[in-house]
Formats: sequence, structure tokens, C-alpha cells
Amino acid sequence: MAITREHELHRRRSGRNVGLALVLLAFIALVFGLTIAKVSGGSTLQAFDHSYRPVLDPDNVRFQQR
Repeated sequence: MAITREHELHRRRSGRNVGLALVLLAFIALVFGLTIAKVSGGSTLQAFDHSYRPVLDPDNVRFQQR
């Protein structure tokens, strides 16, 4: 048996590796798409940074839209 000859085990492993690569690429595309969808809001994207902002306070009627 020659060393350069491909064994059946290598073909099966190669098929599983391609499948795993496709699953990982799909997951990366999903996370990227969700990130773009969340960030595309732009001005509505505000996080809690330990400082008071009246815009985020629902009880502050001065800044609420009528």
C-alpha cells in the first residue's frame, strides 16, 4: 500500500470538515447580520453607562414626545 494513496477515512473526514466549515460560516453570517440589524438603528442605540440621561427616563415628562 502506497503512502500517497488516500484512505476511505480521509474522504469521510474531509466531508465532515466541509460540513463543519459550512455550519460555522452560516453562524458567522447570522451573527454578522444580527449585529448589522441592531447597529443600523443608529440614534436609538443607547446603553447604560452609569450616568443619568433624561432621554432614557420614562418618568421625565419634559422630554417625552406628545
